[in-house]
Amino acid sequence: MSLRPQPPDGLLVIDKPAGLTSHDVVARVRRVLGTRRVGHAGTLDPMATGVLLLGIGRATRLLGHLALQDKEYLATIRLGSATVTDDCEGEILTRAEPGQVEAILPGQIRQGMAELTGRVMQVPSAVSAIKVDGRRSHARVREGEKVQLAPRPVTVHALELLAERRMPGFVDLDVRVACSTGTYVRALARDLGSLLGVGGHLTALRRTRVGPWCRPDAVELAAWEQSSDPAAPILPMGQAARRSFPVVVLDESDAGHARHGRPIDWPPDRDEAVVALVDVSGELIALGERAGHRVRYLAVLAAAQAAGTP
Repeated sequence: MSLRPQPPDGLLVIDKPAGLTSHDVVARVRRVLGTRRVGHAGTLDPMATGVLLLGIGRATRLLGHLALQDKEYLATIRLGSATVTDDCEGEILTRAEPGQVEAILPGQIRQGMAELTGRVMQVPSAVSAIKVDGRRSHARVREGEKVQLAPRPVTVHALELLAERRMPGFVDLDVRVACSTGTYVRALARDLGSLLGVGGHLTALRRTRVGPWCRPDAVELAAWEQSSDPAAPILPMGQAARRSFPVVVLDESDAGHARHGRPIDWPPDRDEAVVALVDVSGELIALGERAGHRVRYLAVLAAAQAAGTP
């Protein structure tokens, strides 16, 4: 019996459909590729769709750093009611009087959105994956427990109103959100409704960008599963890292040291937070950050067969 060839190490960008968890997508990709070494960067809720980054093989070691990059979303916020999950899948907690909702002026909506833009302290949604005493907050909420999470600093680079639709008892707002990692769009919907005194929750969410990775980079999950060559859209790890991080080219001596995780000097002309370290041929060796005058390795990624003795 012939063995299935191992998939290449690299990044697969999937357009996640609604109704699946991020882990569901990982499980389906594992099954198609025949490997357990698949992970994702940046969880999307089942109701959410859009850009989901998957690491294959050694590229799983990039995922924690890719998840820290800024993100963009298209979302629909419904003003007029608040829910236990801050989205349309949760039980309604409060519902405003129709007249109160109708009285909201467009200027008030824009002012509320302005107050939620910039560097803000945000209380995460109670149904987030944040752990409370070792257990996920969403699990505690679904068991009926009341959870209050601590506020944390996030940056909302843009909260842009694209369209407004008014109906009896509620107002739907289509918005574009550009934000730092750790920002909960559901919490923005909740907080906007609270600022306006009528409650709010999220009814639709689509992630359109993670770092440099946008919707045109993504493949539809179902179509990919039916493809005759599922490895074709997997971007090699070196290309993925060079697109995602600033690149530092190492000379032969430093490249040899870096392959073994040995100390090298930080380039004096670079001030980025995280860089991709590559050799003169363009092969990805490691991700690193500055630690004084030295490089601190975040992940050494050079293939074992490429590692020579310096």
